[in-house]
Amino acid sequence: MGPTLNESATNELARHEVKVSPVEKFREFLGTRGKRLTQERETIVREIFADHEHFDSDQIVSRLTQPRRDGGRVSRATVYRTLRELEKAGLIRKVARSNDREVYEHDYGYPQHDHFICEKCSQLVEFRNEEISSVLERVSAEHGFRMKGHRLEVHGICDACARPPVRRHRKLDMI
Repeated sequence: MGPTLNESATNELARHEVKVSPVEKFREFLGTRGKRLTQERETIVREIFADHEHFDSDQIVSRLTQPRRDGGRVSRATVYRTLRELEKAGLIRKVARSNDREVYEHDYGYPQHDHFICEKCSQLVEFRNEEISSVLERVSAEHGFRMKGHRLEVHGICDACARPPVRRHRKLDMI
C-alpha cells in the first residue's frame, strides 16, 4: 500500500491560488531547457496535480501506462524522466522513502509545511507550525544564513501503530 495522507492536514494545507497552472509552469521550464511539452508530459503533469496526494513513481506508472481512450499510452521511461524534470522545475519534491520507494508531493502552489512519517505503516501527516518557522528564521539570522525555506521530517510511530493490539480472550482463559 502506498503512502497515506492525514485528512485533517489536507484541509489545513489548502492549495494556494497560483497565476500560472502547473502545466504552463512546466512548459515554461522546459522551454528554458530547449525542450517542449509533449502530450505525454502534459498527461503526467495533469495526473499528478489532479489532487493533493503523496505518490510514488510506481503509482503514476500504473495509472498512466495503460492504454487511454485516445489509443495512446505513456511509457514507463517517460514517467520517470518527467518526474525528474518536474522535480528540477520545483513543481514536485521528494518527501521520504516508503517501502524502498521515493515518495513525492506537490511543491508548487502549496504552503511551506512539514511531515510526521510513521516508520511502521508509512503514513505521512502534514502539518504547519509557525513557531518552527520562526525559530529557524531566528537561528538563520544569528548565523548570517539567508534561509529560502526549510524541510522537516519527523520519523516515529503514529498513534494507531503505537496502540497495543486488542487481545481477544479465548473461552478457556475466562474459566
